[in-house]
Amino acid sequence: MSKVFVGGSRRVSRLSAEAKERLNNVVGSGFDVIVGDANGADKALQKHLMDSAYEKVTVFCSGSRCRNNLGNWSTRNVDPPKSAKGFQFYAAKDREMAREADFGLMLWDGKSAGTVLNVLRLIGAGKKAVLLNTKEKSTTTFKAAADWELFLSRCDAALKNDLRDRATPDEWRLSEPQQQTNLFHAQLASPNHGEEHAGVGDELIAEINAALASGNPRTVVDMLGRFARTRSMSHVAKETGLARESLYRALSTGGNPEFATVLKVLDAVGLRLTVDKARPSLNEGAE
Repeated sequence: MSKVFVGGSRRVSRLSAEAKERLNNVVGSGFDVIVGDANGADKALQKHLMDSAYEKVTVFCSGSRCRNNLGNWSTRNVDPPKSAKGFQFYAAKDREMAREADFGLMLWDGKSAGTVLNVLRLIGAGKKAVLLNTKEKSTTTFKAAADWELFLSRCDAALKNDLRDRATPDEWRLSEPQQQTNLFHAQLASPNHGEEHAGVGDELIAEINAALASGNPRTVVDMLGRFARTRSMSHVAKETGLARESLYRALSTGGNPEFATVLKVLDAVGLRLTVDKARPSLNEGAE
């Protein structure tokens, strides 16, 4: 069953006809809906779902207090990092919703960076998103990183700076020019598996080895996911025999891929895993 993340800007207090139609389609399809608890778009979406007597809704809240739950639906309380304040406090629930959803529907006032960041989080996880611009009455559909790049190229400098300031380094990596250049060259220079392997440099190997040496599984998965995306996730999916959407999900921040998947991905990008001693054994240390 598909799960839809619906949300939007706090300045959007009423649903447009298109927003209502799309939300009705979600309801008519029987999809699970996850929505935030803020005023504005979240509250307007909740009201429409409540008026539709729709029950398959979960309200996500940052911290222990839920601000709005008009339909008395089940809630999911997300614990933000202890140091998180302001925007980052409430962004904790957004990140969790983007991780859990299969696709997203966002209502945008044309200015809010938070709403656009939710699109970036979804695209970064290999999921689709629809952004309804209520100010310009336009719709943008995001299916891949290229759609995000095109959208970002049309944003003004102020919004880009706001997005960069609010996004985590992992989230913003999809927008980095260097990554976009690497992806372009990798696709041009890699018509077959052999050439793909030939492009693996010592610097990259050192970065992945550093991630492995850290002993932190999340660091390893994040590093491997970053590299797989720059080498073309479609290529990696083809070489591993795994679905591209599943790879995006497994190799995203917070992903938990099976060890067999890690080995397949390493092989697909021209790497292999070896073992070395981390420290002398007890027997070797004895006199």
